[in-house]
Amino acid sequence: MIICRLPNFCFPESVILNSKEPKTMSIKRLAPEERLTGAVIHNGLVYLAGQIADDSSLDAEGQMADILRQVDALLAEAGTDKSRLISVQIFLADMNDMAGMNRAWDAWLDTNNKPARATVEAKLADPTWKVELTGIAALPQP
Repeated sequence: MIICRLPNFCFPESVILNSKEPKTMSIKRLAPEERLTGAVIHNGLVYLAGQIADDSSLDAEGQMADILRQVDALLAEAGTDKSRLISVQIFLADMNDMAGMNRAWDAWLDTNNKPARATVEAKLADPTWKVELTGIAALPQP
């Protein structure tokens, strides 16, 4: 039998019957703000909201370094770290800032545990933002 919890979220009944996980999955929200939550923990994964620099006067390299500091803090609060990042999406306001952004990324990256990554140019919500980053990390196995 196939069980559907939500539209497009179906799985075999055996997954539920044989699972050692609790039958109800909790959601934990970290760093809530007015319109969003900085990170959400669900089913062993940490979903990061779009992270932007606290100081938007910095260049792309400085903004990225600031964002990565925030990512480290959110992941630590969630109980994990950058070595468990699965996927990262980076949004640049101008692709000409790619080299500076990559310098900050390369200095921060755990080279033994690189996540999947995509980088795109996008018009960001605030014209002073040069970089925005979101990602997904795994929690350590209990």
